[in-house]
Amino acid sequence: MVDEITINWRKKSITSIRYFYPNLNFIFVLNRKAMDILFQIALILIPSGAVLLTTVLFLRRETSKEIQTVRAEMKKERQTYFLPHRVEAYQRAILLMERIHPNSLVMRLHNPGLPARGLQTEFLKAIREEYDHNVAQQMFISPQAWQMVKNSKEETIKIINIAGNQMGAASTGMDLSAKIFELVAEIGELPTEITVEYLKREVQELF
Repeated sequence: MVDEITINWRKKSITSIRYFYPNLNFIFVLNRKAMDILFQIALILIPSGAVLLTTVLFLRRETSKEIQTVRAEMKKERQTYFLPHRVEAYQRAILLMERIHPNSLVMRLHNPGLPARGLQTEFLKAIREEYDHNVAQQMFISPQAWQMVKNSKEETIKIINIAGNQMGAASTGMDLSAKIFELVAEIGELPTEITVEYLKREVQELF
């Protein structure tokens, strides 16, 4: 009896719903079709999206490899082009240090006929000319190395001036040269000598 009442109630409910919503079956059918269409679209888009994502990742990886290869080739080309210039720059910087070494200046420019002040001027002029002639080499050597070159030049000028300041009005070039040799012996290892060793170490690191 209870089951019959329940069945009758359900039938009446369905009949009432259909009476008030006559298009309900159409809506259900429409929703089902929409779901089917969305499902079909998903079946197409999901594999396509996976393929697209795989393609993008592959292209990105290949592009990264190509960029690294290009960078390596460019670095190699730069080294090939600049290495000879850098080696020459270090050689010229070393030669500069050797030419402005106080002993070298005395041996190369010594003139007994000049007074001490005149020879001092010649020494300072030679130092500045040697430096100015090689100033462009700083483009190819490290900033630290070039700073040492500059400092060595300034220290050498100081040595020449200290020796010159100890000369009297009647002092000769011979007197100035002797004083320079004396100062060099007292100092021991000169800045130019320290710089030469530093430059040699750096140029070896290029290979």
